[in-house]
Amino acid sequence: MTSTLRRRVATTVVAGAAALALAACSSGAPAETEAPEDGSLGTIRVGALPVPAGDMLTWVDENLAAEAGLDIEWVEFTDYYTPNPALTDGSTEANLFQNATFMETYNSQAGGSLVSIGEVYLPAAAFYSESLTSIDELGEGATIAIPNDPTNEARALEILAAEGLIEIADDATNLDGITENPSNFQFTEVENATLPLALPDNDAVFVTASFALPAGLTQEQAILTEGDDSEYFNILATTPELEDDPRVEALYELLTSEETQAYILETWGGLIVPVSE
Repeated sequence: MTSTLRRRVATTVVAGAAALALAACSSGAPAETEAPEDGSLGTIRVGALPVPAGDMLTWVDENLAAEAGLDIEWVEFTDYYTPNPALTDGSTEANLFQNATFMETYNSQAGGSLVSIGEVYLPAAAFYSESLTSIDELGEGATIAIPNDPTNEARALEILAAEGLIEIADDATNLDGITENPSNFQFTEVENATLPLALPDNDAVFVTASFALPAGLTQEQAILTEGDDSEYFNILATTPELEDDPRVEALYELLTSEETQAYILETWGGLIVPVSE
């Protein structure tokens, strides 16, 4: 068995089970893990989607972690709704898939208390199209598919508003926040993971990099890409009990190291942007 497969713990998840996932949260704190007798930091289980965070964690584990005395075991998820409950109930010690706004929304809705260790990378989101080459080509009544979770839906609306295509309220997180729609765009709210499948049926589709990359979408196919001044950088999240855990601290240092930044830029170019030191 390869090193990557040894580190990869598959978790069966259902994208549409958001409500069940939130309801299943446990308020119990994870048990503390004693440091190994050999002086190493030991193992840390990190929840992540396969691309790019899973690839990133695998690369760090295989190239940097041993020298730091850390063993990284990444736990695979395929949607945005189950990694946080898994972290809350102690199935993982950290996760790497969400931005701070998404985490805060989870804490508010599920009564959680997850905390951010810091920003790691931006999975740049973009509008993609099979029929258009520029966002300016969106005509009267154009159909646009956007995410149905509050954080990423707000993100999509903010980008369109910044281009002057629509106007939105300051706190817009869904279609009710659109105050002006002069071109009468027809919006459809779609679960994030399935947005690439909506491309043939819409003039434009908003897809985050975590789902654009596995679907084979590239920056060249995007008709409007989020800038690197975005506030939606993904964070390394953990619980308050583990905020000062040496494993979590070491993992964050490795994820934001110059070596990892170079790997991110070389592997994903403009779609994945490492945080600047």
